[in-house]
Amino acid sequence: MPSADLSRLAALHGVATSYNPSPDRTVAASVTAVTRALAALGVDAGTPEAVRAALAARERERAERLLPPTVVGWGTGVPPALAALPEGTRLLVRTEQGETRPSAENLPPGVHRVTATAPDGRTGEAHLIVAPPGLPAPPARSYGLLVQLYSLLSRRSWGMGDLADLGELADWAGRTLGAGFVQINPLHAAVPGPPTDPSPYRPSSRRFPDPVHLRIEDVPEFAYLSESKGEGAGAGVEGAEGRARLEGPLRRAAELREAVLDKGALIDRDAVWVAKKAALEAVVDEVPLGPGRLAAYRDFLAEQGQALEDHATWCALAEVHGPAWHTWPAPLRDPRSPGTARARRELAARVDFHSRLAWLTDTQLTAVQRTAREAGMPLGIVHDLAVGVHPEGSDAWAQQDTLAAGMSVGAPPDAFNARGQDWGLPPWRPDRLAACGYAPFRALLQALFRYAGALRIDHVMGLFRLWWVPRGLPPTEGTYVRYDAEAMLAVLVLEASRAGAVVIGEDLGTVEPGVRETLRESGVYGTSVLWFERDWEGDGRPLPPETWRADCLATVTTHDLPPTASRLTGEHVGLRDGLGLLTRPLAEEHAEAAADTAEWLDLLTRLGLLHGHGTDGTVPARADGTAATEGGGTATTEEEARIQAVHRYLLRTPARMIGVWLPDGVGDRRPQNLPGTWDQYPNWRLPVADAQGRPVTLEDLTASPRLRALLDVVRTRTDRPGGSGGTGGTGNVSGTGGAGSAEGMGGADGTDGAEGTDGADRANAPGRT
Repeated sequence: MPSADLSRLAALHGVATSYNPSPDRTVAASVTAVTRALAALGVDAGTPEAVRAALAARERERAERLLPPTVVGWGTGVPPALAALPEGTRLLVRTEQGETRPSAENLPPGVHRVTATAPDGRTGEAHLIVAPPGLPAPPARSYGLLVQLYSLLSRRSWGMGDLADLGELADWAGRTLGAGFVQINPLHAAVPGPPTDPSPYRPSSRRFPDPVHLRIEDVPEFAYLSESKGEGAGAGVEGAEGRARLEGPLRRAAELREAVLDKGALIDRDAVWVAKKAALEAVVDEVPLGPGRLAAYRDFLAEQGQALEDHATWCALAEVHGPAWHTWPAPLRDPRSPGTARARRELAARVDFHSRLAWLTDTQLTAVQRTAREAGMPLGIVHDLAVGVHPEGSDAWAQQDTLAAGMSVGAPPDAFNARGQDWGLPPWRPDRLAACGYAPFRALLQALFRYAGALRIDHVMGLFRLWWVPRGLPPTEGTYVRYDAEAMLAVLVLEASRAGAVVIGEDLGTVEPGVRETLRESGVYGTSVLWFERDWEGDGRPLPPETWRADCLATVTTHDLPPTASRLTGEHVGLRDGLGLLTRPLAEEHAEAAADTAEWLDLLTRLGLLHGHGTDGTVPARADGTAATEGGGTATTEEEARIQAVHRYLLRTPARMIGVWLPDGVGDRRPQNLPGTWDQYPNWRLPVADAQGRPVTLEDLTASPRLRALLDVVRTRTDRPGGSGGTGGTGNVSGTGGAGSAEGMGGADGTDGAEGTDGADRANAPGRT
């Protein structure tokens, strides 16, 4: 157990010395965990003498400073930190708009600089983040589709879903079915393979997208290279040579597409990238940009600046030395070294190539969002922000000064995972973020909001605190480190408001008291999953729909959970049993799953959302032979009727956003990700499939009567302003979520804050892989 001095030092740096896995239990963090976390923050706490010296230095620094590194203000009032300055303190504010003001009143939103001079002669300078009071609610209740983009193949895809497929889906869903959004997985740049880590939640860079998602044929220069005759780059001997360079990639694209759609192969991201990269190299080498395109590209380079140069340099160096930058020659491990500058010049063509790919991907992403909005979607594409980055990726290389060396983000032990979790993602240092006015976070959000109508933030609780696991130690030897949540939220609200975007926080899992309320006050939506919306503090029964919160995205399932058909039939239990993931006898697991399903079916029946469910596979029929159920949609089987019924339940809630997992529309049984597995299950490599496991193309999806019937259920209740009871931002928070099934749940645990105990946290979702 940490000593009193070490505990005080840790509190002053936001490092927790205990956490609460349940309301009546406190677990002390180990001395090793605390000292290692402090060391990652640049604080020597290795001996009692070092602790005393560091404590005295920190207390002296806190007492003498006039301003913290970053000050936050909301709206037009004077920020509290400035209002608390000694009487007579003079202020000078330099706004990001270029103005100089003697007061902090009525400042425009932005990131400014403030200098304070106290009567005693002390001075202080700080970043001043001024954000609107909160984000507005979406304009009206809407429904949308949830899908992993790679899984959405069309007959034009190169072996995995791409941005053109996403545009087609959004255009169809918006124009034909009145959908308001399409939510997808993170499209961040991956660490190149082979093998590439297939998880979209462990990227090389969160700021720059992955060009593997490009539709090659939609690159304007491709047309000049692929044309068989005419003038320009496609004509003559050089044009013929360029076209020859495309033959192999195009043939390989067809083979990969056929393998996945017709031969049962898994999605092979590495093979797709090899083919696309070869095609892009041919296009870039053989077809020069026209004057207008060249000007646009140069503008992009100027806008993205050093960050893009770093990312492209890392990509070029990874081609030569492999992606593990810790093993590169010593001078290249430092992005600012003379050796790296020399290598950048030597690899200038490859640096430019990767910069070009970032620009091409950005333009296609922007075009997709434009297509979605033109199709009538009020939000358009909902992008996903992963919680961190791969330790060997470009962000980790370029941002070494802001990342905590030797640390990894994870989760503490809980009732469902006694060993805790290590996600292998280096965390940001809260002190370095504050010192630079949260510049990396601002730049990341600005990049994503270029083409996002809304942004889902994975593990949004990470804006408040993260579980740091020292390298080489098990997750049980970790501890929580706190961030300035007010500053993080102010940056988020500021950048989202500038973009006119909605923010959805993934707040499933371990959530400390007060977090959901703080997010709601800022206008950040939450996430509610039907199976976990139970009264866990009471009788454990499903929450009545009217008690759900309004300010959330409500769904039946997610990419980490079984598709609805699998859950309703109990097939998910058999899958986990076959992989050796069950912790109890199979009979017990089946019995619990069956009881859970029966309880939900009974409730749906009582509410009039499902009529006469039984065990013979039939449902009462209308005169036309379809199943009789309330509120839109037709069902030809009991399974379809049940899936429609759980979505009708979502419509009974006040949730302002309703999400439909696209594979549910065709009876898919396979989860896209199975937490707790690595190579035992093909996580992140499965195409959307029907109930028999046959891949379903985008063309077939849009023609599916089953999908249309399911979407008819939700569109009939979300196609008018306000929806069914949606009031926005004022829903019930206290009754959201809980912990609970055998699906690999995150546990109920907590931590003390920087100064004391917060109390027990709550868990209500599956644990992370």
